[in-house]
Amino acid sequence: MAFEIDQVREIAARVAASSGLEVVEVELRGGGRARMLRIVIDKPSGVSHEDCANLSREVGTILDVEDVVPGGSYTLEVSSPGLDRKLVRPADYQRFTGSRVKLTTRQPVNGNRCFEGRLESFQEGRLMLDVSAARKKFRPKDSNAPDKLEIDLANVEKANLVPEI
Repeated sequence: MAFEIDQVREIAARVAASSGLEVVEVELRGGGRARMLRIVIDKPSGVSHEDCANLSREVGTILDVEDVVPGGSYTLEVSSPGLDRKLVRPADYQRFTGSRVKLTTRQPVNGNRCFEGRLESFQEGRLMLDVSAARKKFRPKDSNAPDKLEIDLANVEKANLVPEI
């Protein structure tokens, strides 16, 4: 039996939905005895330790009974996305409009690939990033660079929230 990450995601999403949780990410890391199946969950009011423990117990039981993760032992880790959570799906960008983000693009925008700023809007697959207050190392080298950048979501390689304390 081959490992199917989509099957794990579907099981986790079904269990999470019954508890008012959302599955953000599912990944299998490592190999042999060091395999770790990581499930990241979220909910609007924040994820508690109890949420993680309950989902781990329920999903772990289903995965083991249905033998969804073949090949011996693995460690199941269920956690919250954290303060510096990844932004992956269009819904993430919509939800966190107004937040500070740090992102890397696949192709340069105004001669730079790394940006930090406030996510002003996200519409039709394009995000508007206000970089006017960003730290200098993330600003484009050109001093005449605009304070606001429009970036295609397809050009975003990696994006994370920047915790504001």
